Amino acid sequence: MGIEARADSGVLHIKVSGKFDFGLHNEFREATKLAESGVKQIDVDLTGTEYMDSSALGMLLVLRDKVGGDKSAIRIKNARAEVKKILEIANFDKLFSLV
Repeated sequence: MGIEARADSGVLHIKVSGKFDFGLHNEFREATKLAESGVKQIDVDLTGTEYMDSSALGMLLVLRDKVGGDKSAIRIKNARAEVKKILEIANFDKLFSLV
């Protein structure tokens, strides 16, 4: 459970497993440092995310700011129905590409 991150071919892949909350803040921040090495796209895979809270939403917003606020630069992928509902209620579908 936690954060896995790797960068290849200009894409930063971040996979979040378990509860996406403040407990993952340091791991998520370390993972996003890879975005500083010239990546053009960030994929956040929520396949294994069971739950997310407001601090997780905040972490995603900080990541968005880090890449200049471009909606298409960050794709949030494979969110479970419950997690996707949280993202939509927070209007994150207007700020990120939800796929």
